[in-house]
Amino acid sequence: MFQFFEWYTPTDHQHWIRLREQASLLASLGLTAIWLPPPTKGSAPNDVGYAVYDLWDMGEFDQKGTIPTKYGTKDELKEAIAECKKHGIQIYFDAVLNHKASGDETQTFKAVAVAEDDRNQEIEAPHDIKAYTKFTFPGRQNKYSDFQWSHEHFSGTDWDAKAERSAVFKIKGENKSFSEDVDNEKGNFDYLMCCNIDYKHPDVVAETEKWAMWCVNEFGIDGIRIDAAKHISFGFITHLLTHIRQESNNPDFFAVGEYWVQDVGDLEARVENEDPNSKYANGNIHLFDVPLHFNFAKAASEGPSYDLRTIFDGSLVKTAPASAVTFIDNHDTQPYQALESYVQPWFKPLAAALICLRFDGYPCLFYGDFYGIEPKSPEEPDTAIPGRKEMFSRMLLARKEFAYGSQDDYLNHSNCIGWVRHGDEHHPKGLAVVMSNSNAKGYKKMNVGAHRAGQVWVDMMGYWQDPVTISNEGWAKFHCHAGSVSLWVEKEEGKHWITVEESSPGDKEKHLQEEQYARDHADDESSDEEEQVFEAEHPDLPKPLDTWDHLLQDDHDEA
Repeated sequence: MFQFFEWYTPTDHQHWIRLREQASLLASLGLTAIWLPPPTKGSAPNDVGYAVYDLWDMGEFDQKGTIPTKYGTKDELKEAIAECKKHGIQIYFDAVLNHKASGDETQTFKAVAVAEDDRNQEIEAPHDIKAYTKFTFPGRQNKYSDFQWSHEHFSGTDWDAKAERSAVFKIKGENKSFSEDVDNEKGNFDYLMCCNIDYKHPDVVAETEKWAMWCVNEFGIDGIRIDAAKHISFGFITHLLTHIRQESNNPDFFAVGEYWVQDVGDLEARVENEDPNSKYANGNIHLFDVPLHFNFAKAASEGPSYDLRTIFDGSLVKTAPASAVTFIDNHDTQPYQALESYVQPWFKPLAAALICLRFDGYPCLFYGDFYGIEPKSPEEPDTAIPGRKEMFSRMLLARKEFAYGSQDDYLNHSNCIGWVRHGDEHHPKGLAVVMSNSNAKGYKKMNVGAHRAGQVWVDMMGYWQDPVTISNEGWAKFHCHAGSVSLWVEKEEGKHWITVEESSPGDKEKHLQEEQYARDHADDESSDEEEQVFEAEHPDLPKPLDTWDHLLQDDHDEA
């Protein structure tokens, strides 16, 4: 999956055109699905899409100061989708179903403020407030739907225009309460922002069902990413997905929820309970592996003091791999955003290998990592972050061509780990991956199969220049440089894997030293003597370097 946007994507109404133009390239790299930003009309012309105003306006009506959304017009969206489909790419809409923003009219109704840290605690008596809870969509004039939203369709809001006061207000009325089957942070985390949608109201459920099926039939979408899933009734999410799959006759309609918690137990509770009567029934939903993202961020920050053998500990891909969508970063974790926890650039290639080249998980790559992140503002050009298109393209090609079949892990050293993919009937070529998070080169002695004896293998990233030859028993020492990852595949006649990114002169000198040392000691069998350490610092690794491990050969060298 590819997340085709970042937070600072330009407000030039050209993004759907960019997608149409890039579809062929992305498909050629093996990408099979695109997660689009919210295509619906937001509360302002430059809205990223999460302050959603009108779900039915995909850049078609003059509303909130614009006809196109930030990303373009409805027609351009449909053209981009058609081009993606032509290349075999599925389309997932980002569905913002938790709230609505920027209502058209105010209404007066009973509400009560609740404590910010305990939404179950009412801190005052119910009283009249005035809020923008009336949505009439005058620019659309009832096209596609004549449903108009009113305060009875919401369970909370955050602004009393009468008192000019901001608070978390719980709306009072018949059958009014926050949903119980949501995350229990703050006592009850149903309310997040703006006008909080009440999915206990049957008219709201019917309207959302109608809109979802319109998206399927009008745009041919294959799935949805559910924004703010921890704040939405999971019973409703289950109901909606069941409705879409039944009405569209597509049991494989995909769904992934943004359930932003670091405790894998909370995620497991949402994906592993199959009791249809349980409030945690999941409706066959995937979830983003948030704990794994934080493992990556921690590993990148700590450098060699981080034990790579623990990289999957506490992750969803380890405990429920069939339900995990793995990722490195996204629009919320990028710098200056609400959930900023950006993975440092030096670790990105390692993380890419960990999500793209292993058996488990459904990997999702981020537009900002691939194409780059735009500046926070025109006045702050230094906040831009360059993309790593060449590196990620090589990783994707490795996945597309080589990452198949059974997997043997060599996760037996705190600073150097590796694994082997053995290929399958349709993709018989194997793959060996080795990575180091230390300031010294590393290697793993791994077995790729006796049937590959005599083959010459090379690093398809182009980082390690020396080839290796597979022994009669299928073993070889597969190397990588400091703070780096190498992807080893059988050498093909006439194919030379050029280095995907230029290194600094200091790096090149160090790499030559490392490879010469490896050549000189290629036949060493002892695992007791410490390897020579090259003290030149890797330019991207965290400082200070006083904790770098000096020994990267296997703890348990196998004969």
